[in-house]
Amino acid sequence: MTPFHSGYTALIGRPNVGKSTLLNTLLRQKVAAVSPRPQTTRRRQLGILTTPDYQVVFVDTPGIHNPHHRLGVYMNEEAASALQDVDCIVWLVDATLKPDPEDELVAKMLKELSRPPLILLTLNKIDLIPTTEQQERKMVYLALLPTAEPFLISASQGSGCLDLLNRMISVFPEGEAFFDENQVTDLYEKEIAADLIRESALIHLREEIPHATAVRIDEFSERSELTAYIAATLFVEKESHKGIVIGKGGEMLKKIGSSARREIESMSGRKVFLELRVKVNKNWRNNTETLQQLGYSRGEED
Repeated sequence: MTPFHSGYTALIGRPNVGKSTLLNTLLRQKVAAVSPRPQTTRRRQLGILTTPDYQVVFVDTPGIHNPHHRLGVYMNEEAASALQDVDCIVWLVDATLKPDPEDELVAKMLKELSRPPLILLTLNKIDLIPTTEQQERKMVYLALLPTAEPFLISASQGSGCLDLLNRMISVFPEGEAFFDENQVTDLYEKEIAADLIRESALIHLREEIPHATAVRIDEFSERSELTAYIAATLFVEKESHKGIVIGKGGEMLKKIGSSARREIESMSGRKVFLELRVKVNKNWRNNTETLQQLGYSRGEED
C-alpha cells in the first residue's frame, strides 16, 4: 500500500503575479477571487487538494508590497506569517516582467527565514514570452535567490503545474490528512461571497477605485437547499467614488451584482438573490476599528 503524504505549501509573491489563479488551477475549481487588478487577495486562504495518495494544503497569501496604509501592513503580515511551519514555499513571479523592488522585497523576506523549507521559484505567464527569452528571464530571477529551484509554468493554461505539484509533494512527510477529504477551503461560504463581490467590482470599475473598495456581508440566509439571500455593503472612501460605483441609473451596481451573483451561484450550486448597497467610509483603510469589522485584523499583532 502506497504511504499517504500530507503537507503545507505557501504561495507567495508580489501583487498580481497569479497566485490565486494558480490555486484555482491546482484545485480544479474556483475558491479564490481573481481579477486583473493588483491586491485582489487581502487575507490568507487555504486551498485543500486531497487524493488517495496525498493532501496538499495551499496557503494563498496577499501580494507583498510597500504598504501605504494599515490595510497594506496587515496584508504583508498575513503573507509573512504564512511562511512559518510550511513544508514548501512557491515563490511566484511574473515571467513577462523583470524583477522590481517588490520582487526584491519578497526575496529578502525568504533569505531571512531561519529554517527555510524547499523554495520553488515559479515563473508564471511563461506562455506570454518567446522561448528564446525564457532562460535569460529565469536566470535574472534566480540571481535574487540562488538556492531556489526554478520552474516555468502558465497558471492560466495549466502547463508546468503538474511538475510543480509533484515536486512539492516529494518533500511532504508521511502522515494523515489535516482536513476532511471533501473540504476544499477554510473560508465560510459568506466570506467567499464577499470576495467574489469585490472581485466583480475590481473587474468592472476604473483603476483608482477598486483598491479603496471593501465588502461587508450584512445578511446571508439560506431560504432553502436550492436558494439563498445575500445582502452586502460596498464601502468606498469618497463621495465621488460612490457615484461611480452606483453608476448612471444604478447601471454599474447592477453589473457588479449580476457578475457576482453568477460567480456565487457557480460556487454554491444554488440560486442566489443578491442585494447590494454602497456607503462612504472615509479613509477606512487606516481605520483600525473598521478594518477589524471587515475581518482585516491580526488582533494583538496589529
